[in-house]
Amino acid sequence: MDENFYMRKVLFLAKKGSGYVSPNPLVGAVLVKNGKIIGKGYHEYFGGNHAEVNAIISAGDSVRGSALFVNLEPCVHFGKTPPCVDSIIKSGIKEVVISHLDPNPVVNGKGAAKLLKAGIKVKVGVLEEKSKLLNEIFLKFISQKRPFVILKAGISLDGKIAAKGGDSKWITGERSRDCVYSLRSKTDAVLVGIKTVLADNPYLTSHGKGIKKNPKKIILDTRGRIPLDSNVFKEPKDLIVVTTKSASKVKIKKIEKTGAEVLFINKIKNRIDLNELLKKLGEKNIASLLVEGGSEVNGSFIDSKLVDKVLFFISPMIIGGKEAYSSIGGEGINALKNAVKLKNVSVRKIGQDYLFEGYPIYK
Repeated sequence: MDENFYMRKVLFLAKKGSGYVSPNPLVGAVLVKNGKIIGKGYHEYFGGNHAEVNAIISAGDSVRGSALFVNLEPCVHFGKTPPCVDSIIKSGIKEVVISHLDPNPVVNGKGAAKLLKAGIKVKVGVLEEKSKLLNEIFLKFISQKRPFVILKAGISLDGKIAAKGGDSKWITGERSRDCVYSLRSKTDAVLVGIKTVLADNPYLTSHGKGIKKNPKKIILDTRGRIPLDSNVFKEPKDLIVVTTKSASKVKIKKIEKTGAEVLFINKIKNRIDLNELLKKLGEKNIASLLVEGGSEVNGSFIDSKLVDKVLFFISPMIIGGKEAYSSIGGEGINALKNAVKLKNVSVRKIGQDYLFEGYPIYK
């Protein structure tokens, strides 16, 4: 039996739930019998059937004696749905092949142990690294209760996000923008600073072709300067204005009256405490955060060592000028030995641009 072949099918199915199951993981499942796939399923939406159950349903009466391939250890606890392990045992499945165990403390090995106790053969570790990469957001959130932070920027070849006059539309091409819309639809929240709102008046929506889901919009606004006619107020129920006690109480009441949420966070060095913010967002079950800020916001996240992944869309243009806006501001470093380096770097062409992706290494 080609275990890798079937697990690749599983991972392909799991991806279909991207943007709809958070803060749950992306999970796919395939049932195999006599060398043929007899059932398949994936976790389609938060609160819905898990992948294993959907696969069992699709297989019907032929499920008995089959092998189940799944990328994450089946759950053994009651949540939004009953335990998947019980459904697997009851169905008569004889073997379960798993990519990796679930780090969730209420599962972590217990699901596999219960299957073994029921006489079902269990194997763990097939395409483990690919599976963990697919669920990098879930793995961080379930272990740290904080969102996985993605820093995205559209920049020129010389690292600028806007010309000295503030013009930034458009540095990157249409294909790159469509990619960002898709990325927003798969993330729980997108964050910018008040300066971006005042300069660009963005919608921060996922208005690409065929995309229906919009992320939460988070605005960092230390003094409560956000205009109430800003485009982000078009859908106030999805808006969170992050501010401090420095903001006007009158303005705060006006913001809340629109239906938007106001979240108070303490200040550090006259800026919003980003560590406290991420903790609060985690408590709101925001598992992934896309940072699309300006130079200062981006720099603050890097300085605070809070970025888990960077996505730089690099356009083949040169802006130049010392007054043009840099993609990363903040405190910076005094020596190159202290620079934030990246691991697992990849580069691919997106239309006229190049997408540079990697994971920061902090000292």
